Amino acid sequence: MFQDTLCHRQRRTKSSGSGKLSDLKPDRWGWRDEQAGRSLRAHTTHAQNLKKSVALLLPTVRGNPARFYIHEGVKCGTFASSSKEERNVTTGGFDGNWRIWDVECPTEPIVSIRGHSKIINSIDGIGDSNGSPAVVTGCKDGSVKVWDPRKPEQPTVVMEPAPEQQKLDCWAVCFGNGYSAAERCVCAGYENGDIKLFDLRNLAVTWETCVKSGVCSLEFDQKSIYMNKLVATGTGSKIHVFDLRTKHPKNGFAQLSHSDETNSTIWTARHLPQDRDIFASCAGSGMINLWKYQYPDKRTRKASDGCDEGVAGTLTHLCGASLGNQPVSALDWNPDMQGLFATCTFDQNLHIGFVTGLAS
Repeated sequence: MFQDTLCHRQRRTKSSGSGKLSDLKPDRWGWRDEQAGRSLRAHTTHAQNLKKSVALLLPTVRGNPARFYIHEGVKCGTFASSSKEERNVTTGGFDGNWRIWDVECPTEPIVSIRGHSKIINSIDGIGDSNGSPAVVTGCKDGSVKVWDPRKPEQPTVVMEPAPEQQKLDCWAVCFGNGYSAAERCVCAGYENGDIKLFDLRNLAVTWETCVKSGVCSLEFDQKSIYMNKLVATGTGSKIHVFDLRTKHPKNGFAQLSHSDETNSTIWTARHLPQDRDIFASCAGSGMINLWKYQYPDKRTRKASDGCDEGVAGTLTHLCGASLGNQPVSALDWNPDMQGLFATCTFDQNLHIGFVTGLAS
């Protein structure tokens, strides 16, 4: 079951134990810290004034929180391209710049690159496991770019519409297939429901589909392994799960779609680090739901044309909780303590919660 252990508003609040949080106001887009067990604390302006200065408070190895101000406005951020030792945060801004910040010396960014001409809607990273670090950014102009943080002056890969094609907002990007640096792929989701899978080695679109509504969130069940499953959510009140192990030449990957009963936008879905078959979804109705994907007896079968095709599994609802009537826009799991999570809502509240019974 879900337990909302702490809801921090715009005042000093104490939890039921001895823990304490000082004035926090997370922005509507949220933050993800995939590699550290420490909590990330963020202070931002109100959602309607996101282009004003943003202050971030991050824990440091010296024990004192690092505080720095970003006056251009931050749309997205990630720690995923940084090693556990470095703990650098990479941000994407409203001005089209992406920046890398050293939380131990946050006066000026380590890297500040004009990566796009418009807003960077989404950012993700990969590193600290197999191969060199990399950052991917998705922009309002429809372009998706991959960067090497060690040589950030120019993107290593650019994927963008042809001049004669319509430029659609790219709302979501993520890395996957990271068992080998040479085999990495990038998945991108767009405002019209298009989902495209890019092969970074061959510089080609290897698969694409359309879910007929804007894609707000994309995530592989685990980015550092051979691609297994992909979860997509968006404005169409549906959760889409794709089995990526078997691809039919014509029909593509097997797909499972589940409709949300509240008929609201599903802002994000995030997999439990300790169990890649369990993920949480965050809805515009204020609900958080926990799901478990059940594999079929056989994941592959022969299609009528004689080719192998995938078989979709089933989705089981484990539990759910309501955080109010405001949309839940972001969620992150603690990688060290199973069940511990942080999430934020459009009313500028940060919720720290815990899910019990996951081991059973």
